[in-house]
Amino acid sequence: MDKRRDVAREIARGYCTLSTQGITTLANILVPYKVAKGEKLLQEGDVCKSMFYVEKGMVRQFYYKGGRDVTEHFSYEGRIVICIESFLKQNPSRLMVEALEPSMVYGIPHDEFLALVESDKEMSRLYRQILEHALISSQEHADSQRFENASERYVRLLKSKPEIILRAPMVHVASFLQMTPETLSRVRSAYVE
Repeated sequence: MDKRRDVAREIARGYCTLSTQGITTLANILVPYKVAKGEKLLQEGDVCKSMFYVEKGMVRQFYYKGGRDVTEHFSYEGRIVICIESFLKQNPSRLMVEALEPSMVYGIPHDEFLALVESDKEMSRLYRQILEHALISSQEHADSQRFENASERYVRLLKSKPEIILRAPMVHVASFLQMTPETLSRVRSAYVE
């Protein structure tokens, strides 16, 4: 329980302040998962029954389009990964979540968490903050794809989330930035001294 309480404290630190009781309440529903590199936390067609807080490691959210693997999101230490539509509607997901490194994640189960959200103001505030963060992150990424060229997208990622460039396979980084690995290589070479 002490480890789950530490993780609940970290989640609160990243999203909103929780009282000691709020931390205990959240800790009580956290489910630990040790995930091997290449293992999927969510398969296409599964219902996203939990959002996942990454305590250690890196995961990516992706899908297939036209036979291509397309990375939509990366999460690493201190971040949450959630397939929002599937989580909110409890419908099958078209997205998958895969560990890029050996990872330790904590599930925040949909049913237990939403029951708390209904009855606990702190959990309601935490839920809102998590969803707001996810939506803003998604919008920023979409805007970057729409309005920035390849070099600008790379520089934005390099400045805002250097962990991704340092740790994720370049083929997935290229996909995330909506460019070919060759284009990414050319863009990167302009910023390497």
